Amino acid sequence: MAVWFITGAARGLGAEITRAALASGHSVVAAARDQRSVRAAFPDAGAQLLPVALDVTDAGQVQAAVDAGVEAFGRIDVLVNNAGRGLLGAVEEASDAEVRAVYDTNVFGLLSVTRAVLPLLRAQRSGHVVNLSSVGGFVSSAGWGLYTSTKFAIEGFSESMALELAPLGIGVTLVEPGYFRTDFLDSSSLHEAAVAIEDYAGGPAGAMRTTAEQVNHRQPGDPTKAGPAIVSAIDSGRAPLRLQLGSDCVASVEAKLVAVRTELDAWREVAASTDHDDVGAAVG
Repeated sequence: MAVWFITGAARGLGAEITRAALASGHSVVAAARDQRSVRAAFPDAGAQLLPVALDVTDAGQVQAAVDAGVEAFGRIDVLVNNAGRGLLGAVEEASDAEVRAVYDTNVFGLLSVTRAVLPLLRAQRSGHVVNLSSVGGFVSSAGWGLYTSTKFAIEGFSESMALELAPLGIGVTLVEPGYFRTDFLDSSSLHEAAVAIEDYAGGPAGAMRTTAEQVNHRQPGDPTKAGPAIVSAIDSGRAPLRLQLGSDCVASVEAKLVAVRTELDAWREVAASTDHDDVGAAVG
């Protein structure tokens, strides 16, 4: 069976992916800031599970965790970049430090882990990279702009990675969950911009701060179903580039596709008019 390396494995979707991978017979390198929390979450996993301490923003810990996984199991076949943090607030409200903190984990930390694992997958000429995006990686919304911008970044370079790695036998999948009933909206994962500007309080950005509190632990998505869905997709050997999870995600993606098509059609003539005269006529 395969060896999975999963970040943020102690709780939330990371824990459910770990549980599903173990149930499918895979071995798992389960990474979390506190490796004891991993063992506590999976007390009966035995030698099939290797808990490792990992803060994805610490390059030394990243390499040590990957090395420990290879030493224990001899290889890594599937990388799941799940560790992340949220940031809620209008774009203008967030400080430079708050923005950098969410990028350090969601983007640069993910890239650090990926760079440490990809040489192994390239040498094997096989494997799969699973990057946890979000419905917010495809559809942004008021109050979530800076968080979703990190997911937009992941979507962009994951598309490129899929093209770059396919000839080497390595797949890439973006998982786009909608709202799932995890602790993502708890203070342990979600941070609110410290500054709240009064002009935004009565608008959609201000309302989102209240909405996030109201929907916490009432989200429609079931994480116990998401973990098996992800593992099953990867095990199938035909995993898509994008895997949407949750009916709310599907509805949001469908609505954006319609909106983009409508806008594109409305402004197609203007778009085509900016070509050089000898090529513009070919568009449309």
